[in-house]
Amino acid sequence: MENARLMQQEDAARRWNATIAGGTDRSGTVVFAHGFGCDQHIWKDVAPAFAGRWRVVLFDHAGCGQADRTLYDRHRHARLDGYAEDLVSLLQALALGPVHLVAHSVSSMIGALASIRQPELFRQLVMIGPSACYLNKEGYDGGFEREAVEELLSCLEANFVGWANSFAPLATGQPIEAEVTRGFSRTLSRNDPEIASIFARTTMMSDCRAILGEVPVPVHVVQTRDDLISPEAAVRHVHENLPQSTLHRMQATGHCPHVTHPAELVALLADILGPAEASGRPEVTGTGG
Repeated sequence: MENARLMQQEDAARRWNATIAGGTDRSGTVVFAHGFGCDQHIWKDVAPAFAGRWRVVLFDHAGCGQADRTLYDRHRHARLDGYAEDLVSLLQALALGPVHLVAHSVSSMIGALASIRQPELFRQLVMIGPSACYLNKEGYDGGFEREAVEELLSCLEANFVGWANSFAPLATGQPIEAEVTRGFSRTLSRNDPEIASIFARTTMMSDCRAILGEVPVPVHVVQTRDDLISPEAAVRHVHENLPQSTLHRMQATGHCPHVTHPAELVALLADILGPAEASGRPEVTGTGG
C-alpha cells in the first residue's frame, strides 16, 4: 500500500511538474498557483521566503511550463472547472490538504471552484488580483468590453510574440522598456500559442460571479493599485460577495505584484499566513519534473 501511494504521488508530481520543498509532514502547507501565461517560476522571488517554516508547493497548470503535455485536454481545459478538477486531483494525490492556496489572477477562481468541490482540502485562499468576470455587463464593471476582448484574442492568434510584447506592460504596469516587463514578455512568449489562445479565451470569457457565495473557506483578497486587468470594481465585487473575506490593499501597482513588488507581497503574505502550524527542520520532501 505504501509503495502504491508513493508511486501515485510521484506520478502526480511528474504530471503537474510539482515541486515540494521546506517544512515537514507536520508543517502547514502553502500552495502557489500561477496565473495565465505563466508557470511556477513566476513565484521565484516570493515562494522561497516561506520554505524555511512551511511546506511549499509549486506546480504548473496543464498546458503550461513543464507540465506533462498529455495532461492537457483542449475540451476539458476550455473551462475553468477543468483546471479546478486538476487542482483537486493534485492535492489528493499528494495528500496535501488542508492547504493555504496562494492564487494569482485566474487561479483565484480556479481555487474557488476547487474549494467548493472539496472544501476539506483547503484551509484558506489568498486571491491576488482576482476577477470573477472580466467582461463589462449590465450593472457590473469587469474592466473590458467584449469587442476589446475579441480584438485582444484575435491579436494573440495572429501574432503571438507581438501580443506578448504588448500585453506585458499592461499586466506589469511598468514601461515596455523596463527589465521586469521584458522578462514577463519572455515568460509569455514561451507558451504554446494554441494552448495560450484557448486559456486566454477561457479566462476572459468565464463568469464565476454566481459561485462566489458558495466558497466555504476564509479568503484573503489582495488588491494592488492601477491594476488594468482586474480593476478595483471587479476586485471589490469578489470581496463583497464572498461569505468570509478580508480585503488587503497593497501599495504595489499593476497586476503582478509577485513579479514587480515581491518584497511587499512577501511581507503581506507573512502577515496573512502567520507562523507555520508546526515547526520542523526544513527539508526537500519531493520534486517533480
